Amino acid sequence: MIIDSHAHLLAPADLYAFKASLLADGGYHTKGPKIADEALAKFAAGNVAVMDSVGTDVQLLSPRPFHLGNSMSPGRMVAPWIRANNETIARTVALHPDRFAGVGALPLVPEQPVSVGFAELDRMVDAGFVGVLLNPDLHEGRGSTPHLGDRYWYPLYEKLVERDLPIHVHSAGCYSDRETYSEHFITEESIAILSILRSDVFTDFPSLRVMISHGGGSVPYQIGRWQAEALHPGLGGSPDAERFEIGLRRFWFDTVLQNPLSLEFLLRTVGADRVLFGTEKPGSGSAPNPDTGHDFDDIKPVIDGFEFLSDTERQAVFEDNARRVFPALKTVAGAS
Repeated sequence: MIIDSHAHLLAPADLYAFKASLLADGGYHTKGPKIADEALAKFAAGNVAVMDSVGTDVQLLSPRPFHLGNSMSPGRMVAPWIRANNETIARTVALHPDRFAGVGALPLVPEQPVSVGFAELDRMVDAGFVGVLLNPDLHEGRGSTPHLGDRYWYPLYEKLVERDLPIHVHSAGCYSDRETYSEHFITEESIAILSILRSDVFTDFPSLRVMISHGGGSVPYQIGRWQAEALHPGLGGSPDAERFEIGLRRFWFDTVLQNPLSLEFLLRTVGADRVLFGTEKPGSGSAPNPDTGHDFDDIKPVIDGFEFLSDTERQAVFEDNARRVFPALKTVAGAS
């Protein structure tokens, strides 16, 4: 079985028209979008067809990150918009319960405590969602959000451990002059790893499961720098400190890298037992790669072609690791 742990919602334009309405009236009218059952069914069927074309059995659907809008002002617009996304995911899952599972977002707003998202988190659990998509930069490039190693996030970590839900760390929009949202993804994923490893998060929450998008941002590729820093006395490290690569293996990583050499490097660096199959397909990688004859985000043939992986390791990447990170998947018929 192939479980795609990183995929996003496909929905009719009516969903995004609701966001436009919220922005237009400042969030005074918050009744959700009017998405016809037939229209949503068409989009869901189209997604299933894409999955079938590349051999994917189950996809974990989360909102489109660059549409999350945690930094929308006034902040009252965020909760109805996030809830509309989660409800649309739930409806999509209900159409194909053996092919989809939900990973919902939280209506977190800059300068407000993370507890504002707890009611939606509980609602997601009740609706059968298997994980939480977490935007680590609630300001979306407009300000300074506490990094994920900061105690600002601790009440959320405690809640996630209590509900046995993992985090899928994925940056969202970016309104900085310095970065596009795609560039911001890599920046924030890298900061997420480094800030957590410099903190007590995994000591205080040893059972917290954290999956980092896009193969861990820049961190695996730059691992030598962080290995040296951890041991360098002049940079706050110590020769007796834990090796950086050991701490790195406390995270989980997806395969959304779209480059065979990069993916091979990730697998050899962190180990196949810490990598989950993910494609983000259909998405920005859904373009033909002239070197392979497949789309850039058709990642299964790449992994199948890695002779350095054993059958057990390949099985772990395709399915077993997803079951470890998202244990609620046992409720998905197609993933049982």
